[in-house]
Amino acid sequence: MLWRAGPSDNMISSQDTRLWVPLSDDRMPTLQGQYKVPHFDAKGASNKVFSELSVPTTFLLTSFYWDNLIYFGMGPKKGPDGKLAITLPMGDKKLPGIAAEDIGRCAYGVFKQGLELVGKTIGIAGDHLTGTHMAESLTQAMGQEVKYNDVSPETYRSFGFQGADDLGNMFQFKRDFEHDFCGARDLHTARTLNPALQNFDTWLGQNKNRIPLE
Repeated sequence: MLWRAGPSDNMISSQDTRLWVPLSDDRMPTLQGQYKVPHFDAKGASNKVFSELSVPTTFLLTSFYWDNLIYFGMGPKKGPDGKLAITLPMGDKKLPGIAAEDIGRCAYGVFKQGLELVGKTIGIAGDHLTGTHMAESLTQAMGQEVKYNDVSPETYRSFGFQGADDLGNMFQFKRDFEHDFCGARDLHTARTLNPALQNFDTWLGQNKNRIPLE
C-alpha cells in the first residue's frame, strides 16, 4: 500500500475478491483460512479502515505489472517442443497490465488534482490484452515466436513455486470476472492522469532486452 499523509491521501489498493467469491464458494480454494486471493483481499479489506477514520483518501487500483516478465519468472520459457511461451490461466479473457513506473506517475497525477478525487476509487492500466495478444507483441518485439500457453487455474496452482496458489486464484478471479476487473481499470482515466502512459508495445520497445528467455 502507498499513501501520503496530507490534505489528499493516495492509497494503492486492490479489490477484495471475497465480495465476488465468498469463502464458502468452492470455485477456487480458500487460502490461509480467510482469503481467496490473500494479497488482494487484505488490501481491499483495509480500505474500510481509512473510510472509518475519515481519512481523505483516493484508492488507486493497479494492474498486472509487465515488469513481471523481467522478474519473478513470468517471462517466456521454452516448452517441451523447444518453443518459447508465456503461461497464464486466463483463457481468452483480457488481462489489464501496466508498466510499474507508470503507477507512480498516475499516483502523481492524482496528487496534482488536489481534493478533487478524494473519496473516489481510480483504476489504472496501460492496456487490456489477451494472452494471445501479449504473445503476438512479444513475438514481434523479441524477433522470435512466443506462444501463449493457456492452462487452467488448477494447473497453475499446482506449479509448486511459492505463492502459486495465491497467483492461480488471482488470475482466475481476473478471468472469471473480466468485465468487472477490466471495467474498473479505465485506459482513458489512466492516460488523463499520466499523458506519457505506455501501452504494452511501447513498454516492450524499451524493455525487450531485459526480458530473460529461458
